[in-house]
Amino acid sequence: MKRREIRDLVESTADAAFSVDGMHNIEFWNDAAIEFFGIPAEEAIGTMCAEIIQGYDDCGKFCSADCCVFDAAYQGSKMRNFDLKVKAGDRSLWCNVSVMIAKVDGATMPSTIHIVREIDRRKRLEVLVKDFVADDTAAESTARSPVRETPLTEREREVLQSLSKGKTSAAIAKELSISRSTVNNHVQHILKKLNAHSRLEAIRRAEHAGLI
Repeated sequence: MKRREIRDLVESTADAAFSVDGMHNIEFWNDAAIEFFGIPAEEAIGTMCAEIIQGYDDCGKFCSADCCVFDAAYQGSKMRNFDLKVKAGDRSLWCNVSVMIAKVDGATMPSTIHIVREIDRRKRLEVLVKDFVADDTAAESTARSPVRETPLTEREREVLQSLSKGKTSAAIAKELSISRSTVNNHVQHILKKLNAHSRLEAIRRAEHAGLI
């Protein structure tokens, strides 16, 4: 794919969208992104993605040099959409992010196209409901949830146990003597197996089912 084609894709959607090159720097930033994040294109383009987006997920800081999106792009793996809390102007908003990986002509690393949709009200309600019902449904979930039968590998259980203690991918990698990329791969497999959309949801499902 040519870079102008990536630019055209980013500019063709009415949703906030941007693309990131293989060096983690933002290369294209559409008008909707300018409006949503409150950051002009000339400030965003050429800056490391993590510095602009400053995203957090349910488990804490998400955007950093230790980026699972970058790892997935490097390995050519598909990514599930995910929820992220970002700085949007003078507010912090929950959004859902979809990522497309684009191989670029003449480049050794692919670019990633991010499409961002605001879900702030839905996400806040979701968190409130989860917190409200978690204790009351824990016993029933343990007894009846099909998650109990989920075939997690021993290594996936170790990673999940570490996640439940609030450890980052970097800390888990050091503890288990594996790479951060491997940790992030395990996390993606865990999310898929537990049908979870975030690390926190995976931890809750696993705890309720007695997997950890």
